[in-house]
Amino acid sequence: MTAVELIPQDALGVLEASRAREKAQALYYRVLAAGAAGDAEATDRLNDLHADEQHHLSRLTARLLELGHKPKDLSDVPVPAGNLLGWEAVAREREAGEVNWYEMMVALDLDRSTLAVLEEILESERHHLSELRGKWMPA
Repeated sequence: MTAVELIPQDALGVLEASRAREKAQALYYRVLAAGAAGDAEATDRLNDLHADEQHHLSRLTARLLELGHKPKDLSDVPVPAGNLLGWEAVAREREAGEVNWYEMMVALDLDRSTLAVLEEILESERHHLSELRGKWMPA
């Protein structure tokens, strides 16, 4: 989280801010996976991470819809640069930021259903950080 990024205090703000973060993460892993052609292990790991981030985005979007909110258009989220050389160190740093974000979000006074979604994502992000692999989200 950057110094200018404010922590929202309501469920809609948390969900929308989290969606934008997840979109950026999904784009990041998609860029890396596309560049990993020829390295089967890296391709599998990156595609699995991408799938989890997409799943996070879907869960957050679904929760907004359950709350009767029309989710914001995320087409303007910039595609992060990604370089396979040293990708694990950069990805681990990004994942540490995600863990930090969701730890702050689950500490807020939010409704139980929203907290359940955030806690599920936090658990997945902790696995991403420790293992840099995906497929941690339940179907």
